[in-house]
Amino acid sequence: MLLPTLARTARTLSRRLPCASSVGSVRRLNLHEYQSAQIMQSCGVNVPLGIPAHTVEEAVAAAKSIGDDQVVIKSQILAGGRGLGIFTSGLEGGVHIIDSDKVGEYASRMLGGTLITKQTGPAGKPVNTVLIAKKMDLVKEFYFSILLDRASGGPVMIACSEGGTSIEDLAHNSPEKIIKVPVDIRTGPSDEDLAKVVEGLGVSGDKAAAAQQIKALYNLFVDKDCTMVEVNPLAEDSKGNLIAADAKIGFDDNAAFRQKEIHEKRDYTQEDPREVAASKWDLNYIGLDGNIGCMVNGAGLAMSTMDIISLKGGTPANFLDVGGSANVDQIKAAFEIITADPAVKAILVNIFGGIMKCDIIAEGIVQASRDLELKVPVIVRLEGTNVEKGQKILQESGLDLISANDLDDAAEKAVAAIA
Repeated sequence: MLLPTLARTARTLSRRLPCASSVGSVRRLNLHEYQSAQIMQSCGVNVPLGIPAHTVEEAVAAAKSIGDDQVVIKSQILAGGRGLGIFTSGLEGGVHIIDSDKVGEYASRMLGGTLITKQTGPAGKPVNTVLIAKKMDLVKEFYFSILLDRASGGPVMIACSEGGTSIEDLAHNSPEKIIKVPVDIRTGPSDEDLAKVVEGLGVSGDKAAAAQQIKALYNLFVDKDCTMVEVNPLAEDSKGNLIAADAKIGFDDNAAFRQKEIHEKRDYTQEDPREVAASKWDLNYIGLDGNIGCMVNGAGLAMSTMDIISLKGGTPANFLDVGGSANVDQIKAAFEIITADPAVKAILVNIFGGIMKCDIIAEGIVQASRDLELKVPVIVRLEGTNVEKGQKILQESGLDLISANDLDDAAEKAVAAIA
């Protein structure tokens, strides 16, 4: 029974959880559309004229600078589905084509608001910036992206002759229209690879120029250490030119030392503040909706811990992996982050000591319990390296900590503690 349940839990949480193989491979950085467009333009990619605005006055000035009768105003949040999103104020749509003299009205309703899309969840994301963009004369819309492909061991270019809508819907409704072209990372895309993409898109204009745009996007992917470059839509104007009309770029945190200027653009307002705090301590935290806080070492152990809690009738409040080398201060920080969630009614600590020693965890638990004056029950299960030392530290602390013999016992005691 456990394995199927664990599999279901993994599928349910996979969109919210970081890479399960190791904390070190977590990728966090995403950029707003206007930031991505600026980087793309610097790499030779055609992008629409657009001016970011952080205030109503800046938005009005941007529209005047563009000088057209109509402009596009686009909410900038780190989530897809903006066009079909709804503001908590009731305004429908995070993207609008409007008369230039209405920019002030729309900007005032969008800036400072919260936009809910199918990718944000019910909490939505704050809109602190809008992009005022030139209305383009676009006649065709395509989909294009570059991703890292585990199967081929390198980048893969994905193209579809239809774009401007969810790629998931396209894959479901018209899978035959999507082509995938793996690229040899050592040599980059060949002329044949580029021609396959251009043909798959169904470009009607200058195919050689279109191939150069695809190559520019690939060079961006490699040169900027990207994990993803998605252009949806990649559009064709009335003159046959390819234009990246919208873009989302993801970057590898492991390359931050090479891409400092890019990583300085990270928008922390779009992220859960608890996850931001955890990253500063090299902890791996994802907030969930339950009431039992979890602190473990290892993503696999975290998944199984959450699964056991669910089997015992409880609900996990978070995924928190302290990794294999946390110190006492990091353990204390982990407790601070967990208890910052008012929904947490109990904390389950489940440690299997390998590189991470049980006595270090125990010292951190004791210090955190004293310094933070924890008001919720703390259930502790320790196993592995220095487990006897760890258990002795807990027993001699004088604190009201609940010991558990194994994971089943720990989960049962955690659920019972909040019953």
